[in-house]
Amino acid sequence: MKEVLRRVILWGVAGFFLVAVHLVPYEGVAAERLVTIQSAQVISQSLPWVAQAAGLFAKYNLDHQLVYIASSGIVAAAMVGGSGDIALTGLGIVRAYVQGATDLVFIGGIKNILTHSLLGGAEIRKIEDLKGKKIGISRFGSNSHYFAVQVLKRFGMDPARDVAFIQTGGEFETVAALVKDAIQAGSLTSPGDQKAISAGFRYVVYGPDIRIPFTATALVTRRSLIAKRPQALGQFMRAMAEAAKLLHADKQFSMKVLEKHLRLDDRKILEAAYNDEIKALEPRLAVGPEALQAILDEISQIDPRAQKVKPQDLVDRRYLDEMDKSGFFAKLWAEKR
Repeated sequence: MKEVLRRVILWGVAGFFLVAVHLVPYEGVAAERLVTIQSAQVISQSLPWVAQAAGLFAKYNLDHQLVYIASSGIVAAAMVGGSGDIALTGLGIVRAYVQGATDLVFIGGIKNILTHSLLGGAEIRKIEDLKGKKIGISRFGSNSHYFAVQVLKRFGMDPARDVAFIQTGGEFETVAALVKDAIQAGSLTSPGDQKAISAGFRYVVYGPDIRIPFTATALVTRRSLIAKRPQALGQFMRAMAEAAKLLHADKQFSMKVLEKHLRLDDRKILEAAYNDEIKALEPRLAVGPEALQAILDEISQIDPRAQKVKPQDLVDRRYLDEMDKSGFFAKLWAEKR
């Protein structure tokens, strides 16, 4: 029986030691159990789907379970309570950290800008036409809500007075509300925006062109779990790195995975959504400090404690640094799929 080898390499980087986990074959070794919480069923949170379909969790000896909780605030609470080991989320984690949940930490990034857009009917020709109208968002405090607020501010409107936000529960629910005329505009990302366009709606503001910095989707865990199970998390991060490579480099494979999990049977909509979204995703799981700072700036308007938090306080780069310095990333991206 071969044992899993662990070798600790100490690097003096910014005053702390970096633990590098070196992976070897897992014959006879029990699989590491990990639970990941997904906060939205969107393309930017598809890496676990891709990893499962490609057999990457098995490759890295992980017994992996994916749980869906449609609220970043509830996801943060679940992570604090130990219900999950990793989370795919962003805003809710920063808010929880500011409020004292400093055990939570970002270990990888997936999407560091918002790619939402505002869409409406033919009567909404410019953003000013939204005054007095209802805008659909998934939930208060969600990425869709944040995007709509930021865009309205950029165009000189008051989000609290000029519009009414309606919680729909999700992307496709927002599209359904548009179709029923329960709302006059919706804050949507891919593939929801493509679905709305196919139903006859149009872009009022095309978000990807604005490129608002924001940690829309990232990989989050607990510092205490890193201390307790560094090997398991290292294996998970390598699986995510390979999944990110597949998502970027193997479009046909990725489209099949997305079609299954997003339950989209319209290939044209799915392909347009993929083409839009892939340009915003981080190929090497980089965490964006500007994106984290944007969230801190927003939170600081209602919670002064956020002013004392720096983006680097929220991040542990050990796994990204290990994959970079060991040559893992270079070898991975040199391989042809």
